[in-house]
Amino acid sequence: DPNNVLQSWDPTLVNPCTWFHVTCNSENSVIRVDLGNAGLSGPLVPQLGLLTNLQYLSVYKNNISGSIPSEIGNLKKLISLGLFNNQLSGAIPASIGNLRSLKFMRLNNNNLTGRIPREVIQLIINGSLRIL
Repeated sequence: DPNNVLQSWDPTLVNPCTWFHVTCNSENSVIRVDLGNAGLSGPLVPQLGLLTNLQYLSVYKNNISGSIPSEIGNLKKLISLGLFNNQLSGAIPASIGNLRSLKFMRLNNNNLTGRIPREVIQLIINGSLRIL
């Protein structure tokens, strides 16, 4: 975090709703994480899958590396997944096919390999995923 965008992220706080770049709903549940173009590096952590009410995840234009964790498939309320312009590698997890609310998924300009999983293609066929 060379630009100190995560300076307010205090892991000792029970409630992350006071953190910059995090939006919560009226029940203090995280619904949005906006960290696009923030100069961040490192992996996407599997713990993201614990944010069960997350609707928008934007970490585009960073230096995020490693694979996309399969736990992303636990984010059943996710509408938009913006991971483009990073250094992500490996395959797109088939678990993303679990995201029936997903309308926008941007993964371009990474180092991803393999085919788009059939489960993700089904999201397009069924009409939920509009932008891939």
